[in-house]
Amino acid sequence: MRKADLVNKISDKTGIPKVDVLVTLETMFKEVKDTLSGGENIYIRGFGSFITKKRAAKIGRNIKKNIAVHIPEHYIPAFKPAKEFVAEVKKLQEPKPDNGPGEDADD
Repeated sequence: MRKADLVNKISDKTGIPKVDVLVTLETMFKEVKDTLSGGENIYIRGFGSFITKKRAAKIGRNIKKNIAVHIPEHYIPAFKPAKEFVAEVKKLQEPKPDNGPGEDADD
């Protein structure tokens, strides 16, 4: 699902105009970015947490030049889903492969 699909779905379910839904989503995304960039985490009960994870400094390799490269300590954004969120996703069943018309699955 793309952002446009999400906007359409929310607009259809709530009756809010698509433009307003898009502005709201864009504002939410911007706030998440700004908050994480500022070093704060965001906790949304029942959904999950947007957090920053610290990556330790390490030595990497440039394989083209065959030299060691120092990679400094840095932070990365991460999402940790809530238990309820994980439970909902676990309820999904594996979709059966579609063999097309006229093909038997038991061959």
